[in-house]
Amino acid sequence: MKTTKKDTPELSTAVWFGGLTVRTLFIAILVVITTRVASPQIEHIWSLYETPGDLVRVILGVGVCIWLIVHIFILPKDRAGYRTWLYLGALLLPLSILCAFVIW
Repeated sequence: MKTTKKDTPELSTAVWFGGLTVRTLFIAILVVITTRVASPQIEHIWSLYETPGDLVRVILGVGVCIWLIVHIFILPKDRAGYRTWLYLGALLLPLSILCAFVIW
């Protein structure tokens, strides 16, 4: 009985590091964008109780930022995840930087 073992190519260090870097930068930029959008319209934080719209926006923004920060530490489980982040990063990273620049 022959057992054939598929030769799965190992993930190179450059692809792993590139995918991880692009993914981390993209999620960090999303946190910055969410923080900016969810910040209250008035300068001081104590005015949140005066306007319920700002209070809801800040609460949702904090929740989304926490969710995104948690996902920074949940790494892709397979090799294809790192490759996908590396390939999509060439498109997503400049677009997200542009979006953050326009929003700011």
